[in-house]
Amino acid sequence: MKRSVGQIVARMGIRLPLILWTIAVLYPIIWMFIGAFKSNAEIYANPWGWPETWNFQNFATAWSEYNIDTSVFNSLIVTVVGAALTLVLAIPTAYALERIRFKGSNFLFTLYVSAMMIPMVLGWIPLFFLLAEFNLLDNIYGLAIVYAISQLPFSIFVLTSFISTIPKSLEESAAMDGMSPYGVLWKIITPLSMSGIITVTIMNAIQFWNEYFMALIFLQSEGNYTLALAIDYISSEAQYTNAWGTLFASLVIAIIPVIVLYAIFQQRIAKGMTEGAIKG
Repeated sequence: MKRSVGQIVARMGIRLPLILWTIAVLYPIIWMFIGAFKSNAEIYANPWGWPETWNFQNFATAWSEYNIDTSVFNSLIVTVVGAALTLVLAIPTAYALERIRFKGSNFLFTLYVSAMMIPMVLGWIPLFFLLAEFNLLDNIYGLAIVYAISQLPFSIFVLTSFISTIPKSLEESAAMDGMSPYGVLWKIITPLSMSGIITVTIMNAIQFWNEYFMALIFLQSEGNYTLALAIDYISSEAQYTNAWGTLFASLVIAIIPVIVLYAIFQQRIAKGMTEGAIKG
């Protein structure tokens, strides 16, 4: 009896903090979703209650009057271009560092890994002047390039772990059949590393979609605002116009793609990170 009581207490000690943490995380999100369908009068009268009538006026207002449609498009471009550019740069680099042994390869890999420890904020001022020099300031494609470079160390670190487990015999057989090094990379290494590539791509895409500070520094005109900047603008306006329902609606628009993406690929992400940790 004492043993069973002890087991129950042990299980509760593990599960209770998880339950409390889940409530603390989910409750604000649920409250935000409910507020997106309420009028400003309902939000002030009963901020914690259900809406009297579920309407989509807040979404229409955010989409049309606050240019959320343009910001969503800008964020989509930045996310897709940044994630694709990261892969184009990271896959060959990870393959070269892992398979092609040259003088300084170990040092170069250590340098890339060490870059993960350096706060990105230290490079914001030099990047600002560099982008201005190349006429890429206040340009969403320039921002996508910055995003891609910022995530290169992490992407190379993860992909190198996957590539290291691929048998070299496969590459040697392909080379004996006349396949070029680039053919080996794109036709053999890349498909076999797809689990790690998907993991890296999804995590980078979520990071680019939600990023705020670099977008705030490198984008200046309202027409180039990403979704994070547009929401910040609505938040500032809400203090004077009381457009809290519109703010909640814009937050819902921003968070739904992330939730859907993670819900679809959560097993892939967990599997990829676990395999990468074990293989690394």
